[in-house]
Amino acid sequence: MNMNKKHALIMLACCLIPLVALAAVFIFKIPANSVIYVGILLLCPALHLLMMKNMMSGDHAGHDHSGHSLPNKKANAPPQLPADEKKS
Repeated sequence: MNMNKKHALIMLACCLIPLVALAAVFIFKIPANSVIYVGILLLCPALHLLMMKNMMSGDHAGHDHSGHSLPNKKANAPPQLPADEKKS
């Protein structure tokens, strides 16, 4: 699935879930507090699963995970004494 379709599905889900919750509150006379509590309880594992999916997908374009910074040009240079020790 290309990124635009995937993004559209995620946006659709994010818009429909609150609408379904509001419909449950008004049509089925479910207390709003119950819907909020259940939503908060489901939000944590759902976000955790999404986070883990993104981490395990291997799609890390633009991220450098090699652990190395840019090479230091002075790393191959011979060690030099401090300025005050050179005078003696």
